[in-house]
Amino acid sequence: MATNILKKWVESDRRRIKQLGKLADRVSSYSDEYEKLSDADLQAKTNEFKERYQAGESLDELLPEAFAVAREGAARVLGLRPFRVQIMGGIVLHEGNIAEMKTGEGKTLTATMPVYLNAISGDGVHVVTVNEYLSERDAEQMGQLYNWLGLSVGVNTSDMGPEEKRAAYNADITYSTNSEIGFDYLRDNMVVYKEDRVQRPLNFALVDEVDSILIDEARTPLIISGQAQGANKLYIQADRFAKTLTAKDDFKVDLETKTVSLTEPGIKKADKFFNLKNIYDTDNTALTHHIDQALRANYVMELDKDYVVKEDEVLIVDSFTGRIMDGRRFSDGLHQAIEAKENVSIQEESKTMANITYQNLFRRYKKLAGMTGTAKTEQEEFREIYNMNAVSIPTNKPVVRIDEQDVLYPTLKSKFDAVVDKVAELHNQGQPILLGTVAVETSEYISKRLDNAKIPHVVLNAKNHAREAEIVANAGQKGAVTIATNMAGRGTDIKLGPGVVEVGGLAVIGTERHESRRIDNQLRGRAGRQGDPGYSQFYLSLEDDLMRRFGSDRIKNVLKTLKVQDDDAVIRSRMITKQVESAQRRVEGNNYDSRKNVLKYDNVMSEQRDVIYGERNVVIDEKESLKWVIMPMIERTIDHVIDLHTQGDQKDWNIETILDFATSSLVSLNDISINNLKGLSADQIKAYLLDLAKKAYQQKEEELKDPAQVLEFEKVVILRVVDSHWTDHIDSMDQLREAIGLRGYGQLNPLVEYQREGSRMFEEMVTDIEYGVTRLFMKAEIRQNIQR
Repeated sequence: MATNILKKWVESDRRRIKQLGKLADRVSSYSDEYEKLSDADLQAKTNEFKERYQAGESLDELLPEAFAVAREGAARVLGLRPFRVQIMGGIVLHEGNIAEMKTGEGKTLTATMPVYLNAISGDGVHVVTVNEYLSERDAEQMGQLYNWLGLSVGVNTSDMGPEEKRAAYNADITYSTNSEIGFDYLRDNMVVYKEDRVQRPLNFALVDEVDSILIDEARTPLIISGQAQGANKLYIQADRFAKTLTAKDDFKVDLETKTVSLTEPGIKKADKFFNLKNIYDTDNTALTHHIDQALRANYVMELDKDYVVKEDEVLIVDSFTGRIMDGRRFSDGLHQAIEAKENVSIQEESKTMANITYQNLFRRYKKLAGMTGTAKTEQEEFREIYNMNAVSIPTNKPVVRIDEQDVLYPTLKSKFDAVVDKVAELHNQGQPILLGTVAVETSEYISKRLDNAKIPHVVLNAKNHAREAEIVANAGQKGAVTIATNMAGRGTDIKLGPGVVEVGGLAVIGTERHESRRIDNQLRGRAGRQGDPGYSQFYLSLEDDLMRRFGSDRIKNVLKTLKVQDDDAVIRSRMITKQVESAQRRVEGNNYDSRKNVLKYDNVMSEQRDVIYGERNVVIDEKESLKWVIMPMIERTIDHVIDLHTQGDQKDWNIETILDFATSSLVSLNDISINNLKGLSADQIKAYLLDLAKKAYQQKEEELKDPAQVLEFEKVVILRVVDSHWTDHIDSMDQLREAIGLRGYGQLNPLVEYQREGSRMFEEMVTDIEYGVTRLFMKAEIRQNIQR
């Protein structure tokens, strides 16, 4: 069965390579014709392609000619003409897949063809690299070609201001790191004026070292957090104010929704207490939010029923089980309000204001492609999460590197003794050596051992990218010994110095296996580029991390079978290599599961993020009026309140509370009395209140006269309320995520619980936003020249 699947894969791969070869030959067929063109005629092709694209030709149809132009341009500007296999790699990238190309096969040059083709659409191409040094280096080197062909190139770095960033993103081709694109995306969704955005809609991303960015970094979410400014003082002030009020006169409690609303006298008291003209003014959104929570804390939440106070801390009591819920906090600032009420220390949290994982960020692009030397081991993950297929591109020249079997030693000491002996032996022959380590400490330990053996060497830790590239580039000189962590210097080629081919090329020595096979392959692939000779071998010990965690018992059994007792014994056996690889597969599987898990949780947030960001953008981009957004919010808020208080027989209806809602959130006391509502059906009450709200809305529009001012006021109201609730919601979702794991102990599936609870919280937030917008819009006094 397994062999059948394998056979199918190999055959489909062969078929795929054959198709790519045919298309690459079509590209090459333009060579003679384009070689004869003058520079100006070749450069004029870019505008011709743009016109043809605008007239309806697809990028796929333009591919053979555009690739041929980029290829001829590269030969003239860079002195490099892409090989047939590089054209094939370029086609895979244009299709939105992953080109797996061995180290030294010229990935940077391969990318120029699909980047050029996709830039013709004018929608922007992002070339994503692992660090800013590579962004700047590639933009400078390849930028010469793009500029020559008439395209603009931008580099986006973390130290730029918004203006420079906007210019970089507006270029046809933008070089950037993944984290910078992510933070810009989040910041763009926090702006209040559309002129402040820096990015255009995400179109096509070509990710260099795609496995490093989309897999190794996929578990780290990007987070923008801010301190809730001066909030502690506000909690205490709001609490003091709440304690000055008397029930019934100053506020009414609605136990159904657990909300408290101020009456007209209560509002007057608030204005006086905080020395304000109108507490419901748009400038006081934060304050009213704090007052609402202080009222809830003092008059709805009960000590020893909803929460307990223990050792200067407020702890939540689960209303179903009566147990204390460790680690959970009430959301939306209510917890801090209770802390102020009970006079315990208020825990100030830095607040997550926006977050996203790389997985969900890169899935936002219309098209995503990537290249790396090693992707096949993770092809299932690429397909499942990003919908990209990994295609192995054949090398330009056959690989002649000698890959020795792993050797295994019983202890770390015996292993490193052997490594130092091997380095000394090769160094005496003048062969350059690259020593790969998994951790920085190991690098330093080996460096000491080589010092003792009087072997000159350089140590490379991934701390300084520019210097790193320079060291890596020199690692191929005769007699050079370079110690590097496996990831250091990624994206830099090791070219062999004079006389090195004769002594066997670069020798790569791995001092232990990484938990991912991909990274071992990456290290191996440093030697034997472009048909050069090379050598690689891994030295392992039973005390290595990977072996201790996953393989040692099985391997000890293998040793018993092979009858190995001696401490310095060395074992070379296929069985060992197989055991190590199966240990690596298990770790890769575990890591994949944990990334998949992160993604499942983030997908819940992602849907909510799409809704909020989408709505925000609608509001920010609106040019005429937002009445069509606000009026339905007011209507839904009215419906929600009336439905809550008109259940059962009419004699049990809570008309008082409906009147309180109307006077505190819709109109003034003079516009409505209890007699207006008595005897009406629920639907009639809704219609009556909605009619009052519509009249009040119209009055506001008339007060302001200028539609532009009305629009600005509407934008201020919506954005203030949405942003304050959304950042609180993100924070609550973070806390829910941390606490939800405990539910696994109660035989509940934490993810299902998170989805259920998360969507309930989201719906609650939307209701709160609509209520907030209603109250703020109806109660705020409109001023001229209001600003977001």
